[in-house]
Amino acid sequence: MSENGTQTVRTDDGVRLAYRAWGAETGVPVVLLHCLGEDGEDWRGPLISALAGAHPVYALDLRGHGESDWPGSYALADFVADLRGFLDALGIERAVLVGHSFGSVVAYLFAQEHPGRVERLVLEETGALRPPARPRQLPEAPPGTPLFDWEVTVQWTRQRNAPDPAWWERLSAITAPTLLVGGGNGSHLPQEDLASMAERIPDARVLTIDGAGHLVHEARPMEFTRAVVDFLTEA
Repeated sequence: MSENGTQTVRTDDGVRLAYRAWGAETGVPVVLLHCLGEDGEDWRGPLISALAGAHPVYALDLRGHGESDWPGSYALADFVADLRGFLDALGIERAVLVGHSFGSVVAYLFAQEHPGRVERLVLEETGALRPPARPRQLPEAPPGTPLFDWEVTVQWTRQRNAPDPAWWERLSAITAPTLLVGGGNGSHLPQEDLASMAERIPDARVLTIDGAGHLVHEARPMEFTRAVVDFLTEA
């Protein structure tokens, strides 16, 4: 365990992934996936406290972030493979995935590819991977020492500009009950995209916490926590 309280695993592909762990030894594991530029520390707060009594809870540092490896390759398929490798390394057959923004994209692509390994799926302010009306410009790195590998942003932008059509078409392959949480007013993401995604996912619904913006779990932590807990405990 590092000085920051993280543990590490190494996937079969050789990528070292850092994570934090809390909670019960039994119950369905919950894996938390952060947004672009953050790491697993972003999840500390009431959500973990609420889940840890009934679930083992893991907050992963995605590749290129935090204390995980920064290998320079950041295709979405790499992140999906890392998540599979992480679950395999910990012996987790099925998990609840909770993802925010970029992390939610990784979560739902994993759920498309490995539907049998996802118990439930929570997508906070997720992005619909369809061709944009106007291509996004490749961002320039900010000055100073980066907190994460800026190449993740560059490669993510390229993939958003030219998404694989299968990423949208295969939403129908997700079998897990899915909750899409939108921040409503103040979010930079088109909220109608969440409804469009929910229409394609067989067992999905949208919950809007209006006024929360893009950072729902930070701006409205108690409302977000209640929404997730209620979703995980319903029959």
